[in-house]
Amino acid sequence: MNIKKNISKIKNKKSTKKTKKKLGYHSKNVPHAYNPGKMTDKEWQTRLRQQIAEKEIFEITNIGSEKIYSDYQVVNIQFRSTYKVALRSKDNTLNFCSCPDFKTNLLGTCKHIEAVRLNLSKKRGFKLLSKIIPELPYSSLYVSYNERREVKIRVGSENKNTFQIWSKQYFDANNVLLPAAFAKIENVLNEAQNISPSFRCYTDALDLIIEKRTEEKRKKLVESKGNQLLKGLSKVELFPYQFEGILFAAKAGRSILADEMGLGKTIQAITWALLLKKHFDTTKVVIICPTSLKYQWKAEIEKFTGMKSCVVEGNVLARKSIYKSDENYFKIVSYHVAGNDWNYINEMQPDIIILDEAQRIKNWRTAISRNIKRIHSLYTMVLTGTPVENNIEELFSIVQYVNPYILGSLYHYLSEHQLKDESGKIVGYKGLNEIGHSLSNTMLRRTRKQVLKQLPSRMDKNLFIPITTEQYELHEQYADTVAKLVSKWKRFGFLTEKERQILLNCLNMMRMVCDSTFIIDQKTNYQTKLDELFNILDELFIEQDAKVVIFSQWERMTRLIANGLKERKIKFENLHGSIPSKDREKLFTNFNNDPECRVFLSTDAGGVGLNLQSASNMINMDIPWNPAVLEQRIGRIYRMGQKKNVSIINLIAQNTIEHKMISTLKFKTAIADGILDGGDDNIFAGDDKFNKFMHSVEEITSSENIEPSTFDQDEKLEISLPLIQPNKEDNTRTSFEEIYEEEENKLTEKREQFYETNIANSNALIESGVSFLSQLMHTLNDSSATKELVKNITEKDELTGKTYLKIPIQDNEVVENALSFLAKLFSK
Repeated sequence: MNIKKNISKIKNKKSTKKTKKKLGYHSKNVPHAYNPGKMTDKEWQTRLRQQIAEKEIFEITNIGSEKIYSDYQVVNIQFRSTYKVALRSKDNTLNFCSCPDFKTNLLGTCKHIEAVRLNLSKKRGFKLLSKIIPELPYSSLYVSYNERREVKIRVGSENKNTFQIWSKQYFDANNVLLPAAFAKIENVLNEAQNISPSFRCYTDALDLIIEKRTEEKRKKLVESKGNQLLKGLSKVELFPYQFEGILFAAKAGRSILADEMGLGKTIQAITWALLLKKHFDTTKVVIICPTSLKYQWKAEIEKFTGMKSCVVEGNVLARKSIYKSDENYFKIVSYHVAGNDWNYINEMQPDIIILDEAQRIKNWRTAISRNIKRIHSLYTMVLTGTPVENNIEELFSIVQYVNPYILGSLYHYLSEHQLKDESGKIVGYKGLNEIGHSLSNTMLRRTRKQVLKQLPSRMDKNLFIPITTEQYELHEQYADTVAKLVSKWKRFGFLTEKERQILLNCLNMMRMVCDSTFIIDQKTNYQTKLDELFNILDELFIEQDAKVVIFSQWERMTRLIANGLKERKIKFENLHGSIPSKDREKLFTNFNNDPECRVFLSTDAGGVGLNLQSASNMINMDIPWNPAVLEQRIGRIYRMGQKKNVSIINLIAQNTIEHKMISTLKFKTAIADGILDGGDDNIFAGDDKFNKFMHSVEEITSSENIEPSTFDQDEKLEISLPLIQPNKEDNTRTSFEEIYEEEENKLTEKREQFYETNIANSNALIESGVSFLSQLMHTLNDSSATKELVKNITEKDELTGKTYLKIPIQDNEVVENALSFLAKLFSK
């Protein structure tokens, strides 16, 4: 067939009234925001598309053989998008465009069809030629997008009578393919080809038929085998409602899992993907999630399945290589990267897309939302605890990605469910139950109240959060100092008093910077945890009576949180060490009794003695050294009398000292043994415990365990504040050798003096200046030694009856050394 090309451009020129009249256009422009009246919604929306066709610039090429009713290629010059338009009828009943708007608006037209018609109307003889609609010789199977999406047959002039008689066994009176014919479509197509070799089946018709057949197959499999399909897929035991969620998604193929926060949407999505792998031969899964959750997904995939997964990051070449690799079933990518790489993701042809925290695509006007919706897959699961947050348009945007045909066109959806006053302002919504019914086979939502009996009384979740570049650089500066001190300890077996204090300070600085640089310098605020905290609170507070207890060890961190709560007008109580004891009861009484008070914010000053059972949610912004302190925090809400199931979320900075603290059992055991018990400063223990502690420090700060955090290209926080430097007294890299020589000589000299004194039995409390308190604690742990100690260091005055403390000493210098040691201990 000879293809005649006729390329022309429609520029931003106002169409003449004469041209508009030719096409049946309304002469006046209509507003985008509302129907001006005296028009049906369909007329209004059609006119809007005609207006766009008049204004935008298109490059139109006739790629068919006819002058008017032909096939066209339409390129939008501004967006560089290309679509195929088939002009088959004057009234748009048989016209087609490959653009998404045509397939979902149910108008039978779009701006590309209208652009073609407008372009043709300017050609000489259009009025005469447009009246002659050629009867196409071939018959075809196509999808009608008018009113609803249906597979239909159009009978051409070749063997017309034969096709009309034959079609009655597979199509109804309106030429719609009967449901029974979907299962034997191969026979239908073969028979049609035998009647006429020119018979066509368009791609979208075949895709819809395959979609319906696959859906029927899934339904039959789920209904026949049920929970048996899930045996052996996960390493963790699932709850009944989670079985239900996975099978619901398997039956739907493309679904929204809108369970309330804390009900395990992640494990349901992972197990669903494994079910599809086992029973439907899927080979590629792409998980798109917020940057802060990338490594959380990776960790949970490995925990729940034992399978390896990979995070897509790095430069473009590195990312493209990962997409092309078949090494991992699961690939994890952030929204930012996926929005840039949508075309590369489509090239890899993923079977499954999982969208986590799908509120990122609630606003279809954003570039990321538009690009994410360009990603194609046979199966999709969208995870969100807040499918509707501000308005019903957000729900429409999410559903649009899962199945753009369920809710129909946006204009029809809003017209049916928005309530407006006379000025056009939205004052409410109607028919919401109808929306729920429409989505009953696509969206599943359960609240904790609904599945309360199935849940454990307490659920703990570690949420790993990447830190900023600025945080990581500062974290590593302190880590370098720790590494040098560990190196010295490995060579010589001890550290001086000052070195031990520096070690402790640096470890604490590393922990502080995991929350925010503000804790250290009170000038900058490089952080990521606060952002994640308020995302969590937004989701939790959808539940009207939800209350949350938030803990941080650092008062400055609670100050930042308090400011954020004030900005969002969230009522809260704030407990820290500066609050007098007599005023504390009022704080938790207000929190427990005032339904408007949603948050109790506390440092570890509130770790004991408070009953905060009105809350069932706790968020720990940081992890204390001692796991017992963490349990004390949790004990504020998880205690006798708590009637709700408790949810604990620990925010942990990815690939930092916090990460290793939570994952290294040896370190936690060392802490539990009392290495850092009681407020972090008790590091001056005996040699055995100190050595045990140093082994733990070596493990959690070694380069093998702490790796640089990785960031998506162009996604680093850009804050125009200078990177802070550690205080001079904390930066021991420049003074390390001086400290080493000076303090080592002093300590060696003191030890020699004490060993020579030959202090006997229980009086030998000061084995050395450094281990004084450690030896004292060791003695006090032995009851017989304690009695002997008391007997030797006390004396009763016969005249007054009072008992006095007496300790034999070598000379005054010993007393001075001991007092100097205590002064240093309590000076922090």
